[in-house]
Amino acid sequence: MSMKSVPAAKFKETCLALLDEVDPEGIIITKRGKPVAKLIPFAADSSDLIGALSGKLRITGDIMSTRAKWDAES
Repeated sequence: MSMKSVPAAKFKETCLALLDEVDPEGIIITKRGKPVAKLIPFAADSSDLIGALSGKLRITGDIMSTRAKWDAES
């Protein structure tokens, strides 16, 4: 069974209806035939995701920095 997809323009027109019919597989939203987003239902058990990537990611550098150099005085 293939996942349902809908062009972005149709998604915009039918968003509320699609929210009522989205299944666990989700709906792919496309622009010019290319996938750009996926609508999935919100699961109540999403709390399982908290900490799911613990130990699997490594942060390097200053995550609070944009690395852009600027001078507030100029």
